[in-house]
This record gives sequence, C-alpha cells and structure tokens, in this order.
Amino acid sequence: MEHTKGGFTMPGEAGYEKLTLELAERWGADVVRDSDGTKLSDEIIDAGYGVYSTICIIREHNEFGRAHPECLQQTFLSTEPQIAQGDALDVRLMAGFFDQQFRVNDGEASMGYWQVWDRTENVLVPRERWTYREGTVTVTGTVPFHVYTVSFLAYRLWEEINMYNHVTNSWTSEHLMPIDPRLPAAQEYLYGYLDNWCREHPATTVVRFTSMFYNFVWIWGSDERRRTLFTDWGSYDFTVSEKALADFEREYGYALTAEDFIHHGDLQVTHMPPTAHKRDYMAFTQRFVADFGRKLVDLVHSYGKKAYVFYDDSWVGVEPYGPHFPSFGFDGIIKCVFSGYEARLCAGVPADIHELRLHPYLFPVGLGGAPTFMEGGDPTRDARQYWMSVRRALLRAKIDRIGLGGYIHLLEGFPDFVDCIAGIADEFRAIRALHDGGAPAALPLCVAVVHSWGGLRPWTLSGHFHETYMHDLIHIIEALSGLPVDVRFLDFDQVKSGALEGVDVLINAGRAGTAWSGGDVWKDPQLVAAVTGWVMDGGVFLGVGEPSAAQGGWGYFKLRDVLGVDLDTGARVCHGRYTFDVETVPGLLPEGAGVRGLDHLYLTDGKTRVLAAGNGLPTIAAHPLGKGCGLYLSSFQVNHANTRMLLNLMLWASGKGLAQPWLTDTPEAECAVFPASRKLVIINNADEARTVSVATENGVRTVEMPPCGLVIQSI
Repeated sequence: MEHTKGGFTMPGEAGYEKLTLELAERWGADVVRDSDGTKLSDEIIDAGYGVYSTICIIREHNEFGRAHPECLQQTFLSTEPQIAQGDALDVRLMAGFFDQQFRVNDGEASMGYWQVWDRTENVLVPRERWTYREGTVTVTGTVPFHVYTVSFLAYRLWEEINMYNHVTNSWTSEHLMPIDPRLPAAQEYLYGYLDNWCREHPATTVVRFTSMFYNFVWIWGSDERRRTLFTDWGSYDFTVSEKALADFEREYGYALTAEDFIHHGDLQVTHMPPTAHKRDYMAFTQRFVADFGRKLVDLVHSYGKKAYVFYDDSWVGVEPYGPHFPSFGFDGIIKCVFSGYEARLCAGVPADIHELRLHPYLFPVGLGGAPTFMEGGDPTRDARQYWMSVRRALLRAKIDRIGLGGYIHLLEGFPDFVDCIAGIADEFRAIRALHDGGAPAALPLCVAVVHSWGGLRPWTLSGHFHETYMHDLIHIIEALSGLPVDVRFLDFDQVKSGALEGVDVLINAGRAGTAWSGGDVWKDPQLVAAVTGWVMDGGVFLGVGEPSAAQGGWGYFKLRDVLGVDLDTGARVCHGRYTFDVETVPGLLPEGAGVRGLDHLYLTDGKTRVLAAGNGLPTIAAHPLGKGCGLYLSSFQVNHANTRMLLNLMLWASGKGLAQPWLTDTPEAECAVFPASRKLVIINNADEARTVSVATENGVRTVEMPPCGLVIQSI
C-alpha cells in the first residue's frame, strides 16, 4: 500500500516532542491533539499541524462546584431491597453505594421527590409513614416479611470518566465534579469559562467537545466484587434534578416521579421498550441540551474555530440522529469504534466531517481491564482485530478521518504497533479515495431493521459491541454493517404506517420484552396485520431469537403464522408436534455456519421448511406465505460464515438468487466495487493467506490475498 498523508489525528504529549513528530510523519498525520491527562507543548503546536483541543465543558470546575453545591449533577438512586421483620424498618440510604461518587441530597425540594415502596405489594408507602435523619430513612407500619426500597436524589461528586481514569490509568489528581448547566448560575459560569478558554487557546483549530453535558450512567458500588451496579450508555438518569423535574412539569402538565426513573429497581435501561413518560423526558432534555449547546458552539465559531462533538461519554441529550442535532451547528462528529456498526453509526450522522477514534486507546489497560500497553498486552493484535471489523464497514460508507487517543510515550516499547497503525492509516486513505470518486455498488436488496428506537438509534441502541453481546440483533447489525445492501432502521409506528414500501427484508430480533424485539407492542393487531399483509404481498420477515414475542393471546410469537414456528412457554406440553426432515439447499449455508438452538421451539405449520436443526429442534426455518416468506433463526452470532449465511438467506428468501456479481467465493473475504472509478477492492478478514475468487460481470477473477490484506484492482 502506497504511503500517503492526511485524514489522521494523532495524540501529542509534552515531554515527548521528538516521538510525537516522528510518528506524525510515519502515520501521515495532519492534526495533533491533546488527550485527558496530556498537554501539547509549543514545539508540537508550532510544528504546522492542525490542533484539536479536548474539552469536557462540565468538569474541572471544582472551585465553582464547592461554592455552588446545588449546581452539581444528580441522579435518582434506589436502595437495595430490605425485608421487614416487624412493624418498623431502618434503611441506610448509601449502603452499598460508592460514597466517593454520591452524596444524598436531603434538601427540602429534593425530598419532595423521594419515595418509599413496598415492593412485595407494589404500593407506595404514604409520606406520613416514613422519616429521615442523618442518612437513614425509618419506615413505620411495615408488613413483616415484605420487601421495601427507598428512592432518593443524590448529588454526583465524581465525574465518571475522571473516576475511570483514576482507576485504570492511576491518576492521582483531585476528583473532578460534574456541573449541571440547567441551573442559570452554572450556565453563566460555563459560558464565561468557555469564552476565556477560547481566548487562551489561540492555536486551537478544532474544539472537540467531550461530548456535551450529561454522561452515560455508571453507578458504582462499595463492594469490590460488584463494583459496577449499573451502566447504560444511552440512559438519561444523570440528567435529573429538582429544577429539571419542576421545569418538565410546567411544560408537560404532569409530574414525573422517582419511579419513572427507578422502574421497579430495573432503572430505565435503554434495552427496555421506553415508556411514554421516558420519551417525553428525553425530548425535554434534548431540547435543553441543543439550546444551550448551540450557544457554546456559536461562541467557539466566533473565535474562528471549528466545533466537533465526540459521540461517546457525555453524549446523552445530543442524540446525533435526533431532530435537534442539526441545530447545534457542529462542524464534525467523532466516534470511538471497536466494530463495524459503530463506523456506520458515525458515517450517517448529518455533519460535514466524520472521524473515527480507533482502538486500542494508548492506555495501559483497555476498557475491559485487560492489559494493553503494558506487560501481558498485545496492542498490535488488538488493533488489527478491531480494524478488521471496522474496515469492512468502511467499504460501504465514507468516513473522512481516523485517529488515536491517549499517551504517546507508551509506544516506545511497541514498534510493531507503530508499523501496524501506519498500514491501517494508508489503507484507510485508499478506501476514502475510492469513496471520493463515487459510492460503491450495492445488491438489489433493501433490508429494514425494526426496534423500539428506530431511526433515533440506528445501528445500535446504546453502547459498545462488547458490552451488548447478549443481544442477537446487535450481532446481526454488525454483520449488516459491511454487507453490500441498503439498510434502514424503523420503529413500530413507521411499520404500521406504510414505511415498508420498497423494503425486501424486515428484521426483528432479540429477547422477549426488550426494546430490540419490541415487547408488548406486538399485542397491537394493526402491527401484526401490517407485517402479515406485507409478507403475503412478497416481503420477507426475518425473525431471530424471540421475534414478535409477547405473553398472552394467540401465540407467543405474534407472527407465528408468518414464521411457521413458535415457542412453547409451558402451555403446549400436551400438544402434538410436527416431525420434520432437514432440507439442504445447495450453497445456502456456508461451511461452518450455524446458530445456537432454542429450547421448546416447535413448528406451527406443516409447510415450514427446516433448513438446519440441533438436538431435534429447528434452528433455521423458512415458511412460505402468499408471495412472501417468513425466515426464522433461533439465534445469531456474528462471524465470517454466519455473515455470509445471513446474506444468502435474505437473497434466497426474497427470490434474488445466490448468483450475484461482486461476491467472493469465501466468507472470510469480502469485496466492493466502485463503478465511477472502475475499481474493485477486496479485503481478507482472516489472519492467514487466501486465494479469493470474485464473481464479476465479465467472469470470475482470482486474487492471492495476504493475511488481513487489502487489494485494489481496476475493472
């Protein structure tokens, strides 16, 4: 691969000027940046590169936070359940929580939102039956052996990313407090702070907001065996305050309660279908974040600087696919990535510049706590692995820039990593150049994914791939991220209202009751009828795991008559079952492809074709219905063979046929054709050499591919 320059942002570090500038040349960088815990020296700043400066607007204001404790950010917390043994119960509020992260807000306005629940009976305990004193709530009139919890507001004393860096990177600086800009005093202070900051950073060309105001939720416990009590990258729990709740009530005409956030102790996890109250509160928060955020972006622009936003950490309320994002006026967006779906998540945001922050970060350990740039780590292996996932997505959607973050001095003992990133940078620039010449060709297949969030959260619901491994749909989305098909994301109301026009395959996947599969939304007969009619008219409904599942009524899978399969939850143990033979369709299932079985699955129709089975149960099935078809997979785990299997199943069921041009003969390799520039790019996703044949419009082309290699040829 030819060595080129540009489109690369690299971290710099004062004290390591020579290393910084040498690596900038080696990697073809055109921008240098600081990172949390590092500074850029004048020698680096004056070296002729663009300069990104990272700013988290709501932290590093401890003096203000101590003077204005009411301006600290808050959250609702709920105590661990306690069993009453008599007619009174003492509940210590902070028991089990990390006391360096939270402090009880026992102000008069705050306590108006506290709630005590009898969870056994699911009733709210009247206010006159509980009192508070010095960190403990005493509940009277309790029922013996019933379980009770207390929900209360707490100030956040330690901003979570700073907390993470203290733990993982051995920081010893002062614990940084998070400031809530919803309060007028905090808004005035933060605006003045940014104004002064811009004046003091004349060399900065891009202000990189990390992200805006409110972090993803990360609640720590006091027990080392369960340090993380709860974490959710898309939750709005950390946006709450007395002012937010009061302003919401004035605007919407009804009051939110602690239970709207605590939700029976489950919290409002993003993987659950949202309540109407949650949707209202999210929209309310998004409007505020966009309104004050725009004032800060305008301020940055007034100094002749660009404003980019980091699509992680404090992105709650920003919602890059939401209706308010364009009003911020951001010039670019940056997304850290482990996987292909995260690259697609970034690429589709309405912004001028889309940049990926590659992993691994230049930290001693990774997000999962495993060693990286230290003894026992293998950052070169990690970088190559992540790049293999990201690269296939870059063939389908254009990204403008890539880069790294962290401590550059850690690279002194890892020359292989330096070489690896040099190769990745050149491959990226080669792929970007192909997109500059025109979009890649796609197969005549339009795939829509339906889940509770639809287009507001395309390509994911929240978080990183390694943190949502338990959901079938995220594996499917990862597979789709690099396939040559048109992908759309819909919510259930859109499906009901005719949004399936032009769609060939509709995918619904995940566990029952989740935002992925939809939960009780499938009890709506209009939704069931809309999908059924669409299938009978020629569409393909692909269900994975527990699609359309909801308890009660006809079938557990509400689309059982489309899929030809259903799940026995215990009510049909006395019913007879269809026997079946496994049908082999030549070329449909690649060698090594397969999915895990699901217990108690049974056929509902003798016309259902079982394409794969395990332990006497169907794992892959197809059910003809009218002009269309229902497809069912009992699970899906992303890998090379299963990714090709997914594509094959969609092509086969939709009647497109498996013999399509511009597909490789092996699942380990993929390709894309760029018609405008007459270029074919082939990637080998395996860490061993492959002989790859590609079906073209003019016959078969065979290419020898190096391990993890990329080859570009003219056509």
